[in-house]
Amino acid sequence: MRTIPYGRQDIVDDDVAAVIEVLRSDWLTQGPKIEEFERAVAGACGATQAVAVSSGTAALHLACLALDVGPGDVVWTTPNTFVASANCARYCGADVDFVDIGERTYNISAAALRAKLREAAQRGRLPKAVVAVAFSGQPADMAEIAELAGEYGFAVIEDASHALGAEYQGHKVGDGTYAAMTVFSFHPVKLVTTAEGGMVVTNRDALGERLRRLRTHGITRKASDLEASGAGGWYYEQLELGYNYRMTDLQAALGISQMARLERFLERRRYLAARYDRLLREFPLITPWQAPDRASAWHLYVVQIDPARTPRTRREVFDAMRARGILVNVHYIPVHLQPYYRRLGFSANAYPVAEAYYEQALSLPLYFGLTDEDQERVVSTLAEVLRLGA
Repeated sequence: MRTIPYGRQDIVDDDVAAVIEVLRSDWLTQGPKIEEFERAVAGACGATQAVAVSSGTAALHLACLALDVGPGDVVWTTPNTFVASANCARYCGADVDFVDIGERTYNISAAALRAKLREAAQRGRLPKAVVAVAFSGQPADMAEIAELAGEYGFAVIEDASHALGAEYQGHKVGDGTYAAMTVFSFHPVKLVTTAEGGMVVTNRDALGERLRRLRTHGITRKASDLEASGAGGWYYEQLELGYNYRMTDLQAALGISQMARLERFLERRRYLAARYDRLLREFPLITPWQAPDRASAWHLYVVQIDPARTPRTRREVFDAMRARGILVNVHYIPVHLQPYYRRLGFSANAYPVAEAYYEQALSLPLYFGLTDEDQERVVSTLAEVLRLGA
C-alpha cells in the first residue's frame, strides 16, 4: 500500500512548461520572471513591494538586516516554530528570546507578550523586533501585537511562511497593516512552491529598496545611490555587506504558474481541514481551534493526543501510523529545547504552554493532492491505532 506523506507539492503540466520555457530563453538567473513573480505575490496579498529570495530563511535574515538588527539587540519570537524564525536574529549577531504561545492558537500569546514587555521595559532590555509566526497558516493576534509595537517601539516581522493567502480581520496577510515586513516560504510542502524560495513583502519603499540591495551582495547600480559622480556603463558599488540570496528565473517561473492556482490550493486545504474536523469529532484528540476573525491557509492540520481520553502516547501513535504508511509528523520541537539554544542558556520548563503542546502534537497529512479516499484512510488508520474499533 502506498504511503501518504504529511505534505507534498502539486506539479502539473503548466508548471513544467513554464520552467521549460525559461530553460529555452536567454535568462536562467535574474531575469524578467523574478519581477513577474514578485508582482504576483504582492498583488495577491495587497503589498506594494515584494522581494524574491532563495529561501524563507534568507527572507527572515534579510528582514532583520533591513531593520539594522545587530550585536547588542534582542529579537523575540515564539518557541513553537521552525528554528529559522530565531536563527535569523543570531545571523545578525543579536540575542534571541521567546514568548510563550496561546493554548488555543499555538501562536505567540499577545497576553504573554504584553507581560514580558512590561518586565523588559523595567530592565531596559526591550526587543528591537518581534517575529510573529502564523503557525500552521493561522495568523497570530496581529492587531494586539502591532499596538504593543507602537507602545514599546519594536518592529514587527510577520513570519507567514505557512500563511500565503490567509486573512486576518478582513486583511490579507502581508498587506502591511500590522507588520513592517511579512515573510513567505515556497518550500515544496507549502501552498505554493518554487522548489526552494522565499519572499519579503512590505509597503515601505525604503525597506524594499534595501532588501533588494542586500540580496545581491549589497551592490547597487542606481545612479542616485552611487558615491562616484558621473558613473555609468559597467559601474557598480557595494554599499554594505550583503549576500547572494537571489532566486532564479527557473524558480520564479514555477512560482508564477503555481500562483495562478493559489485560490484552488486554499479552497482544497480548507475543505480537507473542515472534513477532518467532522471526521475526528469523536476521537480522543484536541483538534485545531480557529479564531473567528481569521481565515487560515491551512499549511498544517495539527491535532493533540488527549491523554485524559486515551492511554496511547503520542510516540505510540506516531510510530504506529508511520508503520502503516501514514507519514504523520510533529511541528515543532520548541526552539529553546534545541541543543544550540540550550547552550545559550535556555532550559526546559521555561515556556510551559509550548512544551505541553509539543508533548502531544501530531501533524496529519494535508495537501492539495490528498484525495477524500486518502483522508478516509488516514482517519480509519488513526481510529485503529487509537483502538476505536473502526
